[in-house]
Amino acid sequence: MLKIYIYKEGVRPLVHIGPTIGIYASEGRFIHQLESSKVFVTGDHHKAHLFFMPYSVTNAVRRLYVQNSHDMQPITRFITTYVSEISMKYPYWNQSGGADHFFVSCHDWALATSRGHKELRQNAIKVVCNADAEQDFVVSKDVSLPEITLRAAKPPTKLGGLPIRKRPYLAFFAGQVVGRVRPLLLQHWHNKDPDMKIYEHIPSNVSKKTSYIRHMKMSKYCICPMGHEVNSPRIVEAIYYDCVPVIIADNFMLPFGEVLDWQAFSITLEERNIPQLKRILVSIPETNYTSMQSRLKHVRKHFLWHFRSPVKYDVFHMILHSLWLRRLASL
Repeated sequence: MLKIYIYKEGVRPLVHIGPTIGIYASEGRFIHQLESSKVFVTGDHHKAHLFFMPYSVTNAVRRLYVQNSHDMQPITRFITTYVSEISMKYPYWNQSGGADHFFVSCHDWALATSRGHKELRQNAIKVVCNADAEQDFVVSKDVSLPEITLRAAKPPTKLGGLPIRKRPYLAFFAGQVVGRVRPLLLQHWHNKDPDMKIYEHIPSNVSKKTSYIRHMKMSKYCICPMGHEVNSPRIVEAIYYDCVPVIIADNFMLPFGEVLDWQAFSITLEERNIPQLKRILVSIPETNYTSMQSRLKHVRKHFLWHFRSPVKYDVFHMILHSLWLRRLASL
């Protein structure tokens, strides 16, 4: 049985608590559920396979970042000081150089904020949503955390969607035009084809009748382009509503890739192929699409947070499983 030692140092809200609603909710939900666990947590460091540093990058940004300063140093200093303090107070960090320690964050700046401490950056396991192999995410060591938007303090309801034959749209996307990919997507497909519902904002006359979620339930494919960073909450939203995700984010390491075959229930499109998006989608045989779409129902359980207590095979357990595999690989 996996056992994790949690450092008690630090005060709220920078440590021991994180956001539990919104796009960074996975960060706070994990901190809360692990700290509440009587199964996976141990107070005996001799029994621990891993050591958890329960600081919240998101809360640090909210409390320490000076708006529009473009200065990440206050957050980096806080994290560097925290790691230095526990490494001086306890022998556990120095025994492995931090290789059996981990932190969890869904904030876009999570990777960057680890750069102030050499061993944290190079050795510790980073469990992050921004799993960009071209940045500081080390594929063999770090863990890709699903970005899951929680709009209320309860699990999402009315999951699933319309049967395939009742999905009139080939593809759907609506979202801010940021980063390098989305401008290209809008340039090639906004108002270009009635089968491709590609928006920056859903027009008000349309949204009154068909909401964002309803669009997902009515579409065969949901386009999930990267924004400022490679990760996107749309991937999990698409899974929730039986809309096959089309992931456009070169170098993005998908969550739980060591056990989930993403090719079986999603499409990964290279950024350079955006102009051929429709041709690629319509060329997929109907039998292949039907198989991919049906598998979404089976993988959905791996991307759900349960609020009262974790449930076997849910996202909490999947994250722990990924951590366990990383630790075994490092031995």
